[in-house]
Amino acid sequence: MTLTYIANEWRPPVTSLVDRKVIVVGGSSGIGLGVAEAALNSGAKVVIVGRSHEKLQAAERALNAGNRVTSLVADMTDEAGVARLFDKVGAFDHLVSTAGTLPPGDPIERADMEAVRRFVDNKLIGAVMLAKHAVRTLRADGSMTFTSGINKDKPPVPGGSVVAAIADSFSYFARALALELGPMRVNVVSPGWVDTPMWDIVGEAKSGFFADMAARLPSRKIPTAADVAAAYLYLMESDFTTGETIRIDGGHNLI
Repeated sequence: MTLTYIANEWRPPVTSLVDRKVIVVGGSSGIGLGVAEAALNSGAKVVIVGRSHEKLQAAERALNAGNRVTSLVADMTDEAGVARLFDKVGAFDHLVSTAGTLPPGDPIERADMEAVRRFVDNKLIGAVMLAKHAVRTLRADGSMTFTSGINKDKPPVPGGSVVAAIADSFSYFARALALELGPMRVNVVSPGWVDTPMWDIVGEAKSGFFADMAARLPSRKIPTAADVAAAYLYLMESDFTTGETIRIDGGHNLI
């Protein structure tokens, strides 16, 4: 096996996640929790990050991986907190961010600018802060993977302009960072509709929405968080994929 000199140590080429340290921001629920579970199943050590200590503790119990999973509280709108996160974690191999918040959905003429600013701060500025501080301890053969979404391709009308603009910006952010930070790799996963707790806000209407959308999709089904986690694992493990946005939306962008 050919060895590569990386970050002051000789290490084998990355072919798996065994014993790699993965940070999953937004890892207490939804897609992030699915990614954390998949990474653990692939042999990684995982740090899940979120804003709620209680949710993180519940996620740790659900993952049931002993000392291979730990959790840290951090808020993506607090730069000092983001910096402390990476100081605590130390050297690591992969960063995944699925963090987000409910997007503003008002028509542009009724846009609540404070809500827009909160969304931009949490989603886009938060990603910039993660990248800024992650590079201090991310190993040179590691990766960052961010999350956009189907609204960049199929924005809801009216009310989808802000979320579409932010979601699509991630592709350009990743392309530029991939050039700036190479050989570190930077990519984006773009999911479609995913069956996560975020959809519970619509109550009993959820099952009808999902049935209608599944009938329209080429895949004919709505994925779970575990289904879409495969895309994140691929991007962590693929040494030659960088600057890319991977759609995992069941063909939603085609309809």
